[in-house]
Amino acid sequence: MKILNFGSLNIDYTYDVEHFVQGGETISSLRLQSFAGGKGLNQSVAAGRSGASVWHAGAVGASDGEFLVDLLKSSGVHTEYIARVPGPSGHAIIQRDPEGQNCIVLYGGANQTIRAEQAEEVMKNFTSGDWLILQNEISAVGEIMERAHARGLKIALNPSPMNDKIRSYPLTYVDLLILNEVEAAAICPQAKDDSEQLLQNLRKDFPSCSIVLTLGKQGAWYSSKEKQFFQKAFSVDTVDTTGAGDTFTGFLIGALARGVTEEQAMQEAAAASAIAVSREGAAVSIPTYLEVKHFLQQDFKC
Repeated sequence: MKILNFGSLNIDYTYDVEHFVQGGETISSLRLQSFAGGKGLNQSVAAGRSGASVWHAGAVGASDGEFLVDLLKSSGVHTEYIARVPGPSGHAIIQRDPEGQNCIVLYGGANQTIRAEQAEEVMKNFTSGDWLILQNEISAVGEIMERAHARGLKIALNPSPMNDKIRSYPLTYVDLLILNEVEAAAICPQAKDDSEQLLQNLRKDFPSCSIVLTLGKQGAWYSSKEKQFFQKAFSVDTVDTTGAGDTFTGFLIGALARGVTEEQAMQEAAAASAIAVSREGAAVSIPTYLEVKHFLQQDFKC
């Protein structure tokens, strides 16, 4: 099966800080680094490096985004559906604290120029059973979902960043919902703090789709109509959590597209995200399938 990721492409500006800046406060950054990023790009890189056949659709600024396209190409991702538009590419301002945690400010840029007409043209090249990955960092998400559903594509949605637009999308079309505890609590306001209760509430609200609820250092739940299980996180020294969730998502969909079991797909995704958090950066930290395979072999020997 093919994977189409209609997603964001960003330039990440990462500032190392002693603590996250507070309202009215001015602090100094200890270091500034620039990386290729964006949830869409990160997930495509991860899916491509997992060994799946991946096409990325989206937009970059004509003057500043070509290195983002080059990174996708070098990760085995097809890039012919990426438009070049006037103005800047999307970018993110990321604060990273000494524990590797981060907070992020996004600027949409070229990511907000996506239109339904572009989606319609791209969709002509994909058929029933192929996967579509969507996040919430581009425009026209609802229209893309409508067209993908009409063509029989399987829709995987990562509702991040969470905002009011999410509820306007045709969520009944989603086949796989991938989200963290904060996003789950926002999408199910009646949910409690307990992760299993969150999962139960998600199952009630989305009875027909499969759900992956990620819990950071603890691991992640997988729940469908047929099965439910928990995948523990692998213990590693955390350097930078930026892009860890995207790595998990990309490897998960990549594995499912290759036809492996949900259990194996979740295990590979957990291993890939563990490797990613042990490195700096977002897209540059994402491992290859061979690295994940080696990690799993070594981990199970311990």
